[in-house]
Amino acid sequence: MRKIVHIDMDAFYASVEQRDDVQLRGKPVIVAWDGGRSVVCAASYEARDFGVRSAMPLGLAKRLCPKAFIVPPDFARYQEASRAAREIYAQYTDLIEPLSLDEAYLDVTENKAGLPTATRVAIAIRKQIKDELNLTASAGVAPNKFLAKIASDWRKPDGLFVITPENVATFLPPLSVGRLPGVGRVTEEKLHRLGIRTVGELQNLDSTILENQFGRYGLRLYELARGVDDSRVASHRQTQSVSAENTFEQDIPLSQTEPVIRRLAQSIWSSSRKESRVARTVVLKLRTSEFHILTRSHTPPSPPSSCEELINIALSLRERVDLNPQQLYRLVGVGLSNFRELEDDSTEIPVLSESR
Repeated sequence: MRKIVHIDMDAFYASVEQRDDVQLRGKPVIVAWDGGRSVVCAASYEARDFGVRSAMPLGLAKRLCPKAFIVPPDFARYQEASRAAREIYAQYTDLIEPLSLDEAYLDVTENKAGLPTATRVAIAIRKQIKDELNLTASAGVAPNKFLAKIASDWRKPDGLFVITPENVATFLPPLSVGRLPGVGRVTEEKLHRLGIRTVGELQNLDSTILENQFGRYGLRLYELARGVDDSRVASHRQTQSVSAENTFEQDIPLSQTEPVIRRLAQSIWSSSRKESRVARTVVLKLRTSEFHILTRSHTPPSPPSSCEELINIALSLRERVDLNPQQLYRLVGVGLSNFRELEDDSTEIPVLSESR
């Protein structure tokens, strides 16, 4: 049986800001670009006490917590803190699956430190994070990834919760079905219409009924309700794409997007340089003032070899947008996808594609 630890850094971006600026400690901190259409990237626990949450419109967050400190995000520092945390994880196992900058799965069925239990490993990692990085992390310990992730959220912040194989049968039934991965608002409402609100009630449904109602995901629900998750910790997940977006404070015509496209292209070029593979496809994303999404992409015969070449391709994709010149846009994004190994130098036929 596997021993899985899920590490989740507490209010990560905001905690890094509070760590690095003593004046922010103990204060409500909102990490966001301060603009009319900005959304909250992260909120300290002091700000969360006022109801502020990630992805909330910044204007609403300010109304909920008018005395909050608004701090622009500094992803370079967050990435450095994340890298340092992963170096700590690597002292205990090579089986590490990062989910984002602030969380990761670790398979510690066998650990490098020779500690007798996964719980001891989680305790040691959390102590090192606090001592060496001056940050806190919550951890969940369980026999699989699904349960470990639920456990890490159980005693946040700065908490540890263990689900042993023996107590899975008593731990799961009282949980809301909304705690199961993949159960969003629509699925939860559909389950409610079936009279299912808890995992225990879900356990009473036959797999055939669930499959009829939810397709293949119904079988996944049947397994999750019983604590079954055979997915392994994928320690070598490869990047599929990198992208960056900008939402404008005021809608603008396409002709005025060049400065933002240049800046976004520079950002993703820098990010892509950290990968061991190269991206073949450049993507331009636009959202109109009516919230319609348009994408244009181009795969040149060889990958972009410089930031300037990437910028030129992204700008040229604007010319493939055939809407009225008076059309206004509220968002623009630039992305790189179709990553390939560096040694793969096979020539491909250029591809032009578009969708709305």
